[in-house]
Amino acid sequence: MQDDGLARVTLRRGHAGNAIDLATARGLLDAARACERAAVRAVLLTGEGKAFCVGGDLREFSRLTGEALEKHLVAVTDALHDALRTFASIDAPMVAAVQGAVAGAGIGLAAAADVTLAADDVTFTAAYTGIGYSPDAGVSWQLPRLVGPKRAVELLLTNRRVPAAEAATIGLVNRVVPSGELAAEAERTAEALRRGPTCAFGATRRLVASGQTTDLARHLDDEAGALAAAAASEEGREGVAAFLDKRAPDFTRIPSRP
Repeated sequence: MQDDGLARVTLRRGHAGNAIDLATARGLLDAARACERAAVRAVLLTGEGKAFCVGGDLREFSRLTGEALEKHLVAVTDALHDALRTFASIDAPMVAAVQGAVAGAGIGLAAAADVTLAADDVTFTAAYTGIGYSPDAGVSWQLPRLVGPKRAVELLLTNRRVPAAEAATIGLVNRVVPSGELAAEAERTAEALRRGPTCAFGATRRLVASGQTTDLARHLDDEAGALAAAAASEEGREGVAAFLDKRAPDFTRIPSRP
């Protein structure tokens, strides 16, 4: 993370398609916890090389069998899932820039972002059932909410490739950009969020997430409470003062919650 509050989290196994082995899963958890501890205002998630993330590291998994394999996969998913839970719990919004192949747990990482930008050469493949596995990384939770349950089941059972344009149409990603412009556009998007009202972003993210399972009456109460707290906060006071003064608000001077 740089001093400006923008945390850059990069998968650095480009030689292996950024496949998630135990070390990578634990590295993601370390990064998530660092973001939780620090005054992070936004997170930018990327993967080095030609592929964003091809899923789990099957070469690592294939070295084990039976109980040893089961214990290993529990360790990998425990770390990966704790990382996803931690990223979801902080106020700072996440931007993901995805390119090339995105499969398995890579879909879970891409879907976990608040804003997912895809290069025009990207393809998504669930892949799990193709090797006799079931989903992890929140894929079976995220996909139905993003693309609808019927389409999610189809993608998970058939493992067909979803190109960038279709991914945007069905709601799997927010926008498609030319591959040569992906990094710059992701930086611009993350930077814009970094300058925003971090605590209000966190409240908004939580409201959207809880609204998937909360009844309307309860959700309206939650909205009212969150709005009152936001209005009374330093961010709320700065936002209203800036509006009345006809100037741009400066939310970056207000410390975000660690």
